[in-house]
Amino acid sequence: MAKLSPQRRLLKIFHPEGIPWLGTVVYNLVSGASIFQQSYEVIARDILSYCAQGSLLDIGTGPGWLLLKLHQQAPQMRLVGMDVSSAMVAQAQENILAAGLSDVIAVREGNASRIPFADGSFDIVVSTGSIHHWKDPITALNEIHRVLKPDSYALLYDVVSDIPAPILNEMAREFGKLKTVLFWLHGFEEPFYSRQNFERLADSTLFKVGQTKFVSVLCCLILKKPNSLSL
Repeated sequence: MAKLSPQRRLLKIFHPEGIPWLGTVVYNLVSGASIFQQSYEVIARDILSYCAQGSLLDIGTGPGWLLLKLHQQAPQMRLVGMDVSSAMVAQAQENILAAGLSDVIAVREGNASRIPFADGSFDIVVSTGSIHHWKDPITALNEIHRVLKPDSYALLYDVVSDIPAPILNEMAREFGKLKTVLFWLHGFEEPFYSRQNFERLADSTLFKVGQTKFVSVLCCLILKKPNSLSL
């Protein structure tokens, strides 16, 4: 089972699982910047390489930017966002309404450890920058397994505490050294996993095994729910 360092365990205890109202306002403004918007576009393309039709659940959807990028690239998909913060849900709904998509993209309040959807509801489940906030990631991953259809993927994107130097160098070339240094420093104030521990989260879940890859500067934990008929 994956373990955090004592320092990061302490951070996790005091780190809020949901972002409060004032933080929501700040996060919405910051995540609207080009560096984040470009990242959402890259992540959306990666998600659609696994599943480009059917239904998708975005856990910890935040301001809903990823849902908007996914709709731009795959307007036929049924998109649902979920966030534990009621203030963030309201912000996401506001952004979706402003884009004229409130009739086709839904966002609701919910906790990753108690996903408010029936078994086998989704063709793919994703999350970006959220899993390090989860107080009980093992229960949450088992919930994701439950709401996934057989032979479907969960893709969980997050920062890890040991980003390889070549990836940071590439980020510096694309976005500048100052933004890269600030991003790197951010890793010391959040309870991020190391890449190895991020991957090992799957060991104690119904998924049994996971693998990781980097998508831009984010590490993606790839989990698959097998078709029981093929076991």
